[in-house]
Amino acid sequence: MASERVHAALPDPPSQSEEENKEEEKAFGNIFAEIEFVDLPLGTTLRSIYDDQPNAHKRFMEKLDARIRNHDREIEKMCNFHHQGFVDAITELLKVRADAEKLMGQVTDTNRRLQEAGREVTAQTEEVIRCRIQQMNMATTVEKLQLCIPVLEMYSKLKEQLESKRYYAALKTMEQLEKFFIPRVSQYRFCQIMAENLPRLREEIKEISMSDLKDFLESIRKHSDKVGETAMRQAQQHRTFNSAVAKQASMGHYTKPLYSLNGRTQTHNGLMMDEDTGDEDEADEEILTAQDLVDFSPVYRCLHIYTVLGDRETFENYYRKQRKKQARLVLQPQANMHETVEGYRRYFNQIVGFFVVEDHILHATQGLVTRAFTDELWNMALSKIIAVLRTHSSYCDDPDLVLELKNLIVIFADTLQGYGFPVNRLFDLLFEVRDQYNETLLKKWALVFREIFELDNYSPIPVDTEEEYKLVVSRFPFHDAEIEKDFPKKLPMSQSVPQIYTQVKELIYASLKFSESLHRSSTEIDDMLRKSTNLLLTRTLSSCLQNLIKKPHIGLTELVQIIINTTHLEQACKYLEEFITNITNVSPETVHTTRLYGLSTFKDARHAAEGEIYTKLNQKIDEFIQLADYEWGMAESDGRASGYLMDLINFLRSTFQVFTHLPGKVAQTACMSACKHLSTSLMQMLLDTELKQISMGAIQQFNLDVIQCELFASSEPVPGFQGDTLQLAFIDLRQLLDLFMVWDWSTYLADYGQPTSKYLRVNPATALALLEKMKDTSKKNNIFSQFRKNDRDKQKLIETVVKQLRSLVNGMSS
Repeated sequence: MASERVHAALPDPPSQSEEENKEEEKAFGNIFAEIEFVDLPLGTTLRSIYDDQPNAHKRFMEKLDARIRNHDREIEKMCNFHHQGFVDAITELLKVRADAEKLMGQVTDTNRRLQEAGREVTAQTEEVIRCRIQQMNMATTVEKLQLCIPVLEMYSKLKEQLESKRYYAALKTMEQLEKFFIPRVSQYRFCQIMAENLPRLREEIKEISMSDLKDFLESIRKHSDKVGETAMRQAQQHRTFNSAVAKQASMGHYTKPLYSLNGRTQTHNGLMMDEDTGDEDEADEEILTAQDLVDFSPVYRCLHIYTVLGDRETFENYYRKQRKKQARLVLQPQANMHETVEGYRRYFNQIVGFFVVEDHILHATQGLVTRAFTDELWNMALSKIIAVLRTHSSYCDDPDLVLELKNLIVIFADTLQGYGFPVNRLFDLLFEVRDQYNETLLKKWALVFREIFELDNYSPIPVDTEEEYKLVVSRFPFHDAEIEKDFPKKLPMSQSVPQIYTQVKELIYASLKFSESLHRSSTEIDDMLRKSTNLLLTRTLSSCLQNLIKKPHIGLTELVQIIINTTHLEQACKYLEEFITNITNVSPETVHTTRLYGLSTFKDARHAAEGEIYTKLNQKIDEFIQLADYEWGMAESDGRASGYLMDLINFLRSTFQVFTHLPGKVAQTACMSACKHLSTSLMQMLLDTELKQISMGAIQQFNLDVIQCELFASSEPVPGFQGDTLQLAFIDLRQLLDLFMVWDWSTYLADYGQPTSKYLRVNPATALALLEKMKDTSKKNNIFSQFRKNDRDKQKLIETVVKQLRSLVNGMSS
């Protein structure tokens, strides 16, 4: 029994089905908890029931029914527990109901009596409220009117300012209205209208001020000329003053204000100083400023207006754009500007006036224009100005006008330099203008030289008295001890020499004028003067001399005088160098000093004149030879030389007498050239292909003429020849004529080719040509020659000689 009790007390081990039931109970418990307490959708929970195991739905429904029965039992227990309290509460409410109805009747009666008693009080209270509201409205109205009156007063003030064109003050008034007054009463319609009108008024002010600015810009275009003229005039006075100060520099440092066109005064040393710090000895002439000539108030006013409106950048851009356009218009020159200096002056005045105004605007306003903007404008203008001046100056052929242009450029550059604009490129341009100036000078001096040469009589200058001599040597550096003793005399040069020398000095003075005020050193000026002088000598004077020498009407006498003149001009070149040195105070020994090239110029001219002398002599000889009228078939000579040849020799004698003033070699060369040309011409006359026949009588006559030529050569027409040098010019003719006159063919043929031959200068071809002419003549003039033995022998001899000469000629050609 004990063992059974023990066994009964111990629980049986759970079977497999019991454990599965517990797990199933736990799973259904979780599902019921989710269904009862979780507000999420139940689709997932319910789906897990059907998807778990077979017959799961049936078991779930069984468990659900058991769960519902449990909940019903709990509800029933709770209702049984609270039922008695609910019954007691209903009983109490039924007792209070009668008292509540009685209280309601009493309250209704009390309310009726109270309404009847307070009806009069209510009427009086409403009257009091109405009066209080009126009183409050009146106070509010007064308060609002006190706020509105200042607004209206300010608006009225704004209208008055607009009518009186006080636009800057009007903008300030608008600003106060918008910031302080209108916001206080912005709820009123009239204030809204005011606020809406203010932007429109601002635009009107902008338009009006812009219109004033446009009028100013148009006005400044008209006044720029006057502003520039005043500035350049004062700059010129400044430059004159500087020259005076430089002369008095040793007396102390004196600084005096010179000119001002922008409220600042320029001193002689280029420093800016206030106008009230000048010396007490200021010029009585009033110093004009830009404000004196131009009213800048429209610019200031418009600038302030746009600044207040917050649109300053727009104004600045507009102003700069318009000024750029005006700058381009100002820089456009008139088509005929180069014709007069006034055209250049107006052009410069307008440009200076433009930049003086811009400089004033730069310093009088803050940022309307900047230094970078003015520099950009100036660089653009400078390039255009240089191009314009380079083009128009090239049209100018008057040196005086070019010099005036240079002076204007210098004043123009000095004026703008005083306002801080860089002008180095303008001074560089002046070197180009200087070249143009030199070209115009050379053209002008070419005309002067031509006129001097045309008016010269090409004869020595007669000097009757010492005063006349001194007058000549004062103009030309000539000294001759013999001439200075006795008068009257004749100077070797002609009148053109001192005139040319004087004109060369005048050109040096003219070149020096251009060099003034160019801020160049003495060495540079000296170099410029020497280069200008060299151009005059090597180009202009040389060209004029060459043209003069080539002129047809210039004869041998004139050519001789030209050679003498160029000799004296060449000797005077050293005095021109001294003249330039005295002007510039630059020693000629300086390393970079340019030398004058006059020596080569006059040597070239002299050589050309010498060559022309030789040419004209030969032409004259040809003219005489053309008068020759030989009778080539004459039997015997006339026994005297031909007339044309004697005239030629007389001409040569008189001509060579004129050559006594020439250097010895020139006269000798001319004489030798003339004799050689005469000899060659006579030889060509004998060998002329058109001449078919020559008789022995013609040879004899020709020989007489050659003898006269030899006599002329031996008479020493020009001193200085050694021995029979001049006669050698006719040696070819002489040997040829001797060969035919003596008829010495055997000797010629035997000695041919020997250096000691008597007829060494006779060419076989020349002898053959002349012999054939004589052979033909012998045949025609001696019809019966075959009947005379001597003539037959002579004819055979000629034929034999001809054959031998031909063989010599053929041998030479082979």
